[in-house]
Amino acid sequence: MKCNRIVGSIFRKHLKKFNLTDSQLSTLFIITKAKSPTQKLLADMLYMDKSTVNRNLKRLIKSEYVIKSNIHNLKTTEKGLVLLEEVIPHWENAMVEIKDLLGSEGELAINTVLQKLT
Repeated sequence: MKCNRIVGSIFRKHLKKFNLTDSQLSTLFIITKAKSPTQKLLADMLYMDKSTVNRNLKRLIKSEYVIKSNIHNLKTTEKGLVLLEEVIPHWENAMVEIKDLLGSEGELAINTVLQKLT
């Protein structure tokens, strides 16, 4: 949990001006990449419970970054795509900062832990 809080604080610092959480941004990335996933698929891909996904989706839909393309599928709007173009350099800066903190050995250790958990 401590690792999660440290990484989260780095993302919050870099994403502050966009008024998005790292969780909401991850949700938007997956919706865009998966091309119209269902909410269930989204929850499975993000390893999030349905209530967290639902809360993120409500905010993304209210902000007009995501729409429900039919009853079950989600789609990134043009406004959401524009936001992602703006956000990506800041997200990349956060990733660089995290990788610098971890170093190559730390990054390898994190990847090893993730492989064992999934």
